Amino acid sequence: MTILPASHDDSNRSSAAEAEISAAIVRCAGGDRVAPRLIYDREAARMVGVAMRILRRKDLAEEATHEAFVRIWHGAQSFDPTRGAARAWLFAIVRNRALTILRNEQRYDTEAINENTELDPASAISKLPESSALRRCLQQLDAGRRKAIVLAYVHGFSHGELAGRLGMPLGTVKSWLRRGLRSLQECMG
Repeated sequence: MTILPASHDDSNRSSAAEAEISAAIVRCAGGDRVAPRLIYDREAARMVGVAMRILRRKDLAEEATHEAFVRIWHGAQSFDPTRGAARAWLFAIVRNRALTILRNEQRYDTEAINENTELDPASAISKLPESSALRRCLQQLDAGRRKAIVLAYVHGFSHGELAGRLGMPLGTVKSWLRRGLRSLQECMG
């Protein structure tokens, strides 16, 4: 098998893509709101792929990539093209986010939580008085949000523990809690 050297055209395309990504990061640092879209269009699929190899779950890989783009937007001014390639900077960010998520998922793995504890949200809600506004409002929430709120505020689970117990990404659990609490607040007036 003969290995052919990379063609001059391939090298030029790669250099041009790197320069384009580098320029987009610099524009992000300047507040350009279109630049992240260029980076996303060019690199998001590969970034999800890197995160997938670490996390082995598509939902978590997408969450890591999303969090990486938030960090890229907020931290673009820290990018220094003289210290390294733009793509290397992007992939380091997504890799670090994926590793952080992996550590959190392992820390709050479902098996680490006592499975013998009865954590039925319905039983906790049934202990509230029939005329309770809180009971009425909790019953109006969808099952996922209701369960997350009861586990967090009655049983004391952290966000990470909830993510492990429910088998959901940490960001989803945080969103359920935030939206559920907002709905409860609106319901109770």
